[in-house]
Amino acid sequence: MSETPIFAALADPMRRKLLLNLAENSPRTATQLAGEYPITRQGVLKHLRILEEAGLVAVHQKGREKRYTLTPEPLGELEQWLKEISARWDERLLRLKTLLENEAAG
Repeated sequence: MSETPIFAALADPMRRKLLLNLAENSPRTATQLAGEYPITRQGVLKHLRILEEAGLVAVHQKGREKRYTLTPEPLGELEQWLKEISARWDERLLRLKTLLENEAAG
């Protein structure tokens, strides 16, 4: 997984809002999305390009319109990575707990 573009894309609150919107309402045009947020259509397009570069959004041309849809696969990869980090952290906490209990008993 190429974490950097995904993390950079998800770092911005507006992009996270756009992803949630697309998860619930795909496909959407940039004009439709811009009507729901306090930013311009150009601002929405900038965010959508970043999401597309991270592989989180797909663009489909329909006539003159571009429609954007969520591409959830990279989020699954991110979820798996987070589970691995969480498991390692849990192991470290368990070792620390065991160490502290052994010191208290001894």
